Amino acid sequence: MFDTLEADIVVIQETKIQRKDLRDDMVLVPGWDVYFNLPTYKKGYSGVAIYTRSSKCCPIRAEEGITGVLCPPNSSTKFRDLPADQQIGGYPTPGQLSSDIDEAQLDSEGRCVILEFPAFVLIGVYSPATRDETRIEFRQAFIDAMDARVRNLVSMGKEVFLCGDLNIIRNEMDTAGLPEQLKKEAMTLDQFISTPSRRFLNQIVFGGRVIGGPDEGREKPVLWDLCREFHPKRPGMYTCWETRKNARPGNFGSRIDYVLCSSGIKDWFVDANIQEGLLGSDHCPVYATISDSVSSDGVIIPITDIMNPEGMFTNGQRQREWSQKDCLPTSARLIPEFDRRQSIKDMFVKKKTPSNTPKSATPAADSQDISDSPNTSSITVNATTVLQGTASSASSPRQWLSQSAATEPALSPTSPVPKRRAEQPAPYTRPPKKAKAALAKQPSSKTGPGPSQSTLMGFFKAKTPTPTVNPDERHGPINGNNHSPTTTAETALRNEPSTAKESQPKQSFEADNIEEWDENTVEHKTNPTTYRETSIAMEDEGKGKTIFDPIQNKESWSKLLGKRVVPKCEHGEDCQSLVTKKPGINCGRSFYMCARPLGPSGNKEAGTEFRCKTFIWSSDWSGRQ
Repeated sequence: MFDTLEADIVVIQETKIQRKDLRDDMVLVPGWDVYFNLPTYKKGYSGVAIYTRSSKCCPIRAEEGITGVLCPPNSSTKFRDLPADQQIGGYPTPGQLSSDIDEAQLDSEGRCVILEFPAFVLIGVYSPATRDETRIEFRQAFIDAMDARVRNLVSMGKEVFLCGDLNIIRNEMDTAGLPEQLKKEAMTLDQFISTPSRRFLNQIVFGGRVIGGPDEGREKPVLWDLCREFHPKRPGMYTCWETRKNARPGNFGSRIDYVLCSSGIKDWFVDANIQEGLLGSDHCPVYATISDSVSSDGVIIPITDIMNPEGMFTNGQRQREWSQKDCLPTSARLIPEFDRRQSIKDMFVKKKTPSNTPKSATPAADSQDISDSPNTSSITVNATTVLQGTASSASSPRQWLSQSAATEPALSPTSPVPKRRAEQPAPYTRPPKKAKAALAKQPSSKTGPGPSQSTLMGFFKAKTPTPTVNPDERHGPINGNNHSPTTTAETALRNEPSTAKESQPKQSFEADNIEEWDENTVEHKTNPTTYRETSIAMEDEGKGKTIFDPIQNKESWSKLLGKRVVPKCEHGEDCQSLVTKKPGINCGRSFYMCARPLGPSGNKEAGTEFRCKTFIWSSDWSGRQ
């Protein structure tokens, strides 16, 4: 995933996991650190995670929750009560929260992770949605807390970068099918823009449409909508689609995911956009790209200098490597079940050790030693170095190997290489013993299987059923696999005489055995004596009784129990079968409709490439194969 996104900071919302669900591939990602905010009230619900690439950035503070009332791991002190040098700050005051909902309840659903870098404060949030009336008060309380936290941080002089799933449509340009929705709900556009959640978003961002004037305490906007800054009039820039309607192919969706930043760092960003082509969720990623060099206090500096703790980078050059000691208390790497552990990939990376390198070694050998022996846990940088070195000199490793082989005879007896060669024959003394033990048992298997003993092939090859026939009329062994060559072992196995196998044939489902059974049956029927006896028996049994034709019976049952044929839509394609879930008289009834996605209009269309108006109740359709 990280290779596909090509990002240095990845914010994920709605993880829907608990602490017990965390695995090594989620926490011990080579070259990455991760911070989770998991729900404590609703298990496996909501959840936010932020991954940071250790080779590019390292936070100096980290918190869980939006209000600051949670506590760091192994501590009973709230984040807002920590010493000033350990706080991120900007915590909402009681006067800024108008709702009666407790602050601890707001942070109990795992909806926010906050990281502070020397450059800015990163807030990754998953805002609650209004699914029913019981969630309206909780949603508004969370929005008020988020607004207060952002404004307080900006007033402190800190830069803020807010991103995530806000579950808010900003204006009419950010959703499809709005006119039909307003007409259905008997609502005007001004009323749509003036809903509390949209009013909050349009007041906190620059250029937002606020009807009736701003609210008290929200007079000035503080954030910029980066995607709209780079694409101010782009239609259909949606980030979420309804999966039940398969609305993504027709781009019938809404924009509810944002990347917002404060004014002081707005000029740092060179691009912001959506990645609607990346599938895997009902949302698509939204990204913003920061320039490699930015202006801070009127001075142009590399971005890495202010995205890491002091002293880690100077003028864009790394001064010290990232280590486990740089993990903050809330880092998932410090969870007891993951602390001081390595991923499988880390086990194949060795630290640099001093060695007696011949002076005649080529420069390619030096570069190979450096790239193959990193002395830090930042694997990503060293892996990149290896790839670049390989691309620039593809023939260097072969040359180094050939030169090393040529200089081996000249090495002294005390060199490490001859010592390892002297010890090499020792491990090979054990396999011959095992081989002898295996050979000792070999003669017993050559004596041939007994009456109740089968060969090894018998465990992997199903036995061929043999119909009972007159010994005088029995022919020679028949090889039923006429369509493919038979090996000597298989032929010997089939020709083994066994009274138990002939008297108790076992049914086999292998293709070649089915062919053998059919041929034996054909031979049995074509034999003149057998066919005559069978015909007489059928005549005797049929006197005074009704004989049913099995072929006719099969056709009758097939018509009754045959597979249903799916009806075709107006496009000539198979319809999809769905079940009505809407309460009412038709709830639970199944029906057929066009399987194509809805078009941009959001309605069924005739004569277009999108979903047509085909609708058939399953009870009205009787087509069968």
